[in-house]
Amino acid sequence: MIRNAVVGHVREGVPVEDVEKAVQGIRELRVDGEPLPVVAGLDLGLRDCNASFASTVDLPDEAAYRAYDLDAEHNRVRAELFAPICERVDRIQFRI
Repeated sequence: MIRNAVVGHVREGVPVEDVEKAVQGIRELRVDGEPLPVVAGLDLGLRDCNASFASTVDLPDEAAYRAYDLDAEHNRVRAELFAPICERVDRIQFRI
């Protein structure tokens, strides 16, 4: 199993509604019509200097990760919803 974890930092001045819309877009993502086991949310602000949002998705193997990474709708969500609002996005994939 591969877990893809994403942590993002939003540009200053971006309305929280825009961040919520982007995060909801990743939650609703389907690959080949199938929902994904995505967990995503906005930072609660419990500690200074946290990231703005995070998401994880668990995929069975490297091939499934690559299909997810190359998926047209996934790339549309990244380009249209996240790219305009993010200052920085960090990603990691690891075995679980």
